Amino acid sequence: MTGLFLTKNSTFILGPIAEILGWIINVVFNFLDSLGSPNIGFAIILFTVIVYTLMIPLTYKQQKFSKMSMRMNPELQAIQKKYKGKTDQVSMVKMQDEMKAVYSKYGTSQTGSCLPLLIQFPVLIALYRVIYAIPAYIDKVKLAYYPLVTEILSSKGGSEFIQGLSSAGQFKKQDFTLENTIIDVLNKASSAEWESIAGHFPDLTGVIDTTRQTLDGFNNFFGLNIANSPWFSIKQYFADGQYLWLFIAILIPVLAGLTQWISVRLMPQPAASAEGEGAEMMNSMKMVNNFMPLMSVYLCAILPAGMGLYWIMSAVVRTIQQLVINKHLDKMDIDEEIKKNIEKYNRKREKDGLPPEKFTTVARTNTKNVDTSKREITSEERQKEIQKSTDFYNKGTAKPGSLASKARMVEQYNEKSKNK
Repeated sequence: MTGLFLTKNSTFILGPIAEILGWIINVVFNFLDSLGSPNIGFAIILFTVIVYTLMIPLTYKQQKFSKMSMRMNPELQAIQKKYKGKTDQVSMVKMQDEMKAVYSKYGTSQTGSCLPLLIQFPVLIALYRVIYAIPAYIDKVKLAYYPLVTEILSSKGGSEFIQGLSSAGQFKKQDFTLENTIIDVLNKASSAEWESIAGHFPDLTGVIDTTRQTLDGFNNFFGLNIANSPWFSIKQYFADGQYLWLFIAILIPVLAGLTQWISVRLMPQPAASAEGEGAEMMNSMKMVNNFMPLMSVYLCAILPAGMGLYWIMSAVVRTIQQLVINKHLDKMDIDEEIKKNIEKYNRKREKDGLPPEKFTTVARTNTKNVDTSKREITSEERQKEIQKSTDFYNKGTAKPGSLASKARMVEQYNEKSKNK
């Protein structure tokens, strides 16, 4: 078989991930085949459940961060309010240090929600690539094309005819003398294009019919061909007066939008008391969350129904996971978690030769519980704090190579520079 891997994604990051996910869906399809039900629709369902189950640790970490954010945001807002209007370097550094301490108290970081998303994002893109190019990853589906592909390539002008099909446009950079390129095109070909292929190659009617019957069996999901887009099926069923199948075709994009909407609503929502940049970010998130279900409806109407099925199942699985994880997080003693995080943070400070951090009272989800009316620290008190830190450095208790020892070296360097 020439060019065996041309239909697979070969990019630096997505390629290996898609290869692993492709192996999983191939195993799932073979398992269904052993049960006498080699169906791509059921394979997509099981595949989606398996992959999202494997991503539960990342999902849990992300939802835990969201839960903690509802508790720590009032404290972060109080710090921002405390340093509002102060643009000098000392104030900015102190604000960052105080905010870092709050994040540490809650066992997360300023990038706490980004890392799980950064890991999940290429996985989800690779998932899309696998579902969109099923023959590249499921061996039995790919093999179903080979008898016809071999005949087309051996026919005079066969590759040129396939290259002229509308579905070949997205593969124009590929070599149309290779089997996998022809498979790519046939996998995206519409029913009308299949009819034109049968008309152009009358001698291949038998093998064309056999290939289509095999593929239709693989793609049939409760009477709907998941290789076609719902929009294509809607137009076809409406023209034929098949209103039952028309309703089933409409269900795919509608359910995709509905399940996406439910999944978004179950996500932990930030406190509504945010101000300034926080409020702007919250409004942006709300707009995105409201827009995503509508985008799901549109995309799942124009993409192959198999993609819509994956979209629906992924939202359903996420919803179930969110319900279970949220129930677990609701039982979690957040105060006890914070206590452990504080101990961990202070152990780290001790290793760096720094004194333990004294944290404020744990804030609740409402900003009213944060005391922002405390008086400003006087210059005399600030000087005492600076002197206390200086004494700590001068005692020589800081470990070599620690942050405290480095801070002392900088201080000594600055003093020498002033005396010159």
